[in-house]
This record gives sequence, structure tokens and C-alpha cells, in this order.
Amino acid sequence: MAKVPGAVIAAGGLVGGYGVARWTGRRPLGGAVLAAAGAAAAQQWRQRAGGKAAGALSAAYVAAFAGSHPLAKKVGAWPAVFGVAGVVALASWAVADRRG
Repeated sequence: MAKVPGAVIAAGGLVGGYGVARWTGRRPLGGAVLAAAGAAAAQQWRQRAGGKAAGALSAAYVAAFAGSHPLAKKVGAWPAVFGVAGVVALASWAVADRRG
């Protein structure tokens, strides 16, 4: 069975985590989605590109989550989330997924 690319998992985690937190009103639940997707993406990155790449992409994932908050004050919540998800997906593809 084909594996889902890390780019899809990471972008889905950022968008899905925010969506779950917003629609349920429970931030910890959104955080759980974010964390689970981040762990799954990191596993894919480690398998495809090694530990250093996985560490760098995981740091980018966390930075994107953190960076979406101040960005949301300037452009709105959903545009910020989609923007950082796109950046992380592109980085994932460039570093790990295009190899697989």
C-alpha cells in the first residue's frame, strides 16, 4: 500500500488541528490532532530523508503552528493556517517527499 506523503500529513495536521479546535471549541482536542499528524509526518520524513531532515521539518512544523498565530492577526485565521500549511507542505516535498 502506498504511503501518504509527509507533506499531505503535515498540511492536514495544521489545517485539521485548527479546524477541530475551532469547530469543537476544545483547543486541546485540536492540539491532539496537530500532535498526532506531526508525529506521523515525522515518521514519514525520517523514513524517506533521515533523522536530520526529519528534525528540521519537525521544527518547521512547530514554527508554522506558532507563526500562524501572529500571522492570523494580520490576514485572518484561515488564510494564516492555509498559508503556513502550504509552506510546510512545500518544504516537506522539497526535502523528503520528492525522493520517495
